[in-house]
Amino acid sequence: MDFDQLATFVYVAKLKSFSRAGQKVFRSQSAVSAQIRQLEQAYRAKLLDRSAKSVELTPAGEVLFEYAEKLLRLRDESVQGVADRGDVVQGRVVFGANEATCLYLLPDIFADFQKKYPLVHISIYRNFSHKILQRVEDGSVDVGIVTLPTKSPNLKVHHIYKDRMRFMVSTHNPLAHRGKVTLDEVAAQPQIFPRTGYTRQVLDKLFRPYRSRIQVTMELPSIGMIKRFVAADVGVSLISETFAKDQVKAGEVKLINVEGVDLFRELGLVYRRDRSLPRAAQALIAMIREHRKGHEGEAAAH
Repeated sequence: MDFDQLATFVYVAKLKSFSRAGQKVFRSQSAVSAQIRQLEQAYRAKLLDRSAKSVELTPAGEVLFEYAEKLLRLRDESVQGVADRGDVVQGRVVFGANEATCLYLLPDIFADFQKKYPLVHISIYRNFSHKILQRVEDGSVDVGIVTLPTKSPNLKVHHIYKDRMRFMVSTHNPLAHRGKVTLDEVAAQPQIFPRTGYTRQVLDKLFRPYRSRIQVTMELPSIGMIKRFVAADVGVSLISETFAKDQVKAGEVKLINVEGVDLFRELGLVYRRDRSLPRAAQALIAMIREHRKGHEGEAAAH
């Protein structure tokens, strides 16, 4: 039994597939099967039940899975602990954020970070805020950016970003040339909704009084797709100002003001209060907070 076999076993258990686990560890399905077989021989127990459709943990496998995750985490912590004894900031940081944050807020920060700390490897876990919070809580993600508020007493939260949310329309839409419109007028337009997430929750609440007559023409999984379809005048949508600034500048879309609708999205940097973070993670937190101060300065100047 070695760490390599344990890592393969954990992937098979999580993905419920030998072939998908093989893709993660860059091995053939037969090589993955061989590693699991060696592990079962070492523990003298059947660890996985294989069927035509899925792979499930046996009772013995469930016990080993819990220990395997702990052992792999301890291995990573030991590597980081030794690295932190030196003078150079290095090692691995697992960072959690949703797609929009990865696309529109993090690239400049991570580019600066990589220049300053070239020996740090950042691994991004991309998912919705509630999933990121779970991963930060269980220790599999070091640091995350999530939509606020969050009420977990185990997490330290730094408010880092606040952005106004406005309705986005095509420049060909009649509402684009109005100084201010009513929510009734917006509700009469074909709507493009995100499939899930915070913005979807805001829209569902905002349009609750119009539920019987609102027309949702599309539900899309990404902000990039939403922007493209709004620019094509398929419908209107709600978006954070920052996420649409390039399209506004290019003259593809316009952000409109709606009477009585004053919405904001606030993001927070989160990590465990009781966990001793590696120096690489601490350095990344410090840089993100520095960028936040720069953003606040720009906002104040405007």
